[in-house]
Amino acid sequence: MTRALFDRELRELHDAVLFLGSMAEKAIVEAMEALRDGDLEWSRRIIEEDKLINAKRFEIEERCIFVIATQQPMATDIRDLVSVLYIVTDLERIADHAEGVAKINLMMGPEPPPRRLGLLPAMADRAVAMLRDTLKAYIERDVEAARRICEADDEVDRLQDRVYEEAFKAMIADPSTIQRNTYLIWASHNFERIADRCTNICERIIYTVTGQMEETNVSKY
Repeated sequence: MTRALFDRELRELHDAVLFLGSMAEKAIVEAMEALRDGDLEWSRRIIEEDKLINAKRFEIEERCIFVIATQQPMATDIRDLVSVLYIVTDLERIADHAEGVAKINLMMGPEPPPRRLGLLPAMADRAVAMLRDTLKAYIERDVEAARRICEADDEVDRLQDRVYEEAFKAMIADPSTIQRNTYLIWASHNFERIADRCTNICERIIYTVTGQMEETNVSKY
């Protein structure tokens, strides 16, 4: 394979990573909207569509491994290809967390609108923004942006703490709400993990560009 063909393979892998990222983002947005609306059928579709995201991840992995096995990539290329393998795993896991929110919606069952979800929508919005910024940093190979995104994880952690605090207060005030508030806590955990996965990807972006692994996902508050 000539260098030109190899570079084309690499570009196509990057495009595939971005496509997988868009699938994961769509899953998060729809899972939150279905939860907000109490739309159980929508949640069932999200759970079913997760199979497509899994298949896309495996397709990218197989293609990436083929390129590594059949070529003699330079050191920078090896970092790029290995990072793709890690990044698609995190993107697929992000979609799994969205699927987790969809499953929680099914457990909560139908409720009279409007759904009272407290700070969950804010957590979802922040997680989606982090993912979008992460994908932009990935395609632009922007190390400084990747570091800033990692710092934004603290905001999601703070929101999760507030969800926990409000849920526990509600449980104490009215024990009949324990199950429902437990579901809200579970949902907040999924959104917090999405943000953590974004920081993992950002660490891989930094590694790809600089050759140095940095542990950036360390809470500062």
